[in-house]
Amino acid sequence: MTDKALTIRNVCKDRGKSRVLSDIDLSLVPGERVALLGHNGAGKSTLIKSILGLTSVGSGSIQIGKSKPGSAAARRDTAYLPEAVSFHPALTGREQLTLFARLSGQKADIAGLLERVGLSAALDRRIGTYSKGMRQRLGLAQVLLGRPKLALLDEPTSGLDPISRQDLYAIIDELAGQGTAVLIASHALTEVEARTDRIAILRNGVKVADDTLANLSELAGLPIRLRVRAAENADALAAEIGGTRVNGASVELLCSPADKMEALRRIAGLGEAVADVEMTPPRLEDLYRHYAREGLQ
Repeated sequence: MTDKALTIRNVCKDRGKSRVLSDIDLSLVPGERVALLGHNGAGKSTLIKSILGLTSVGSGSIQIGKSKPGSAAARRDTAYLPEAVSFHPALTGREQLTLFARLSGQKADIAGLLERVGLSAALDRRIGTYSKGMRQRLGLAQVLLGRPKLALLDEPTSGLDPISRQDLYAIIDELAGQGTAVLIASHALTEVEARTDRIAILRNGVKVADDTLANLSELAGLPIRLRVRAAENADALAAEIGGTRVNGASVELLCSPADKMEALRRIAGLGEAVADVEMTPPRLEDLYRHYAREGLQ
């Protein structure tokens, strides 16, 4: 049986008279990439701070491997990249990363790490001259430095351009491939949809979903969207298959996953009256809205 990199059991936390975390259960195994989603105030940051040992929980337990949050072993095994990463502006990228390596007692290829995150041209520039995206890259190099068992990334693509975002997720994949469990708190739903193994959703401090995207989609039962483009007469096509006219030339209809094949067979039976068919399954944004609304109810 594989030991868990992170185990959270029945965690509750109150802030004054308000409950900010309620009976949270969550676990990650080595090499797993999990997206932690939720609106502002849902409890994501509080949960991450609890995992880091920066704030205590009222009840329940958290373990990093077999260690308690905040212990020397947990700090050694955990890497954290905050959304607003900050470094000493007078140091160069090379000096800052060298300092981190010395503090952790590690020997590391500093130049190689900075090249890996796209900072080889700026390794001897002062951090005070870095853009926000460059500081984010330096923070990611710090995460790579320790070869952690657990990496907590809070809005890791903040300040990055589209190419840099792709590079970052490639590095996350590399971390996971080396056995690091990665928890990504993010609002960028399109990105995490394709680059994580599991989705966990918080709503008002309650975990309302935790599963693979495919399973969440099946459980939600959200409809599949079919857009059928008519070869000539969209009105006749709409009368034949139902649905709603769109763009003057197409018909859009919704069907359940169970009825998808029957709907496609019916459309295919229309022959040359159909010019094209596009099928769009529920997106993560749709699922997020569904489960967040269910949690509210």
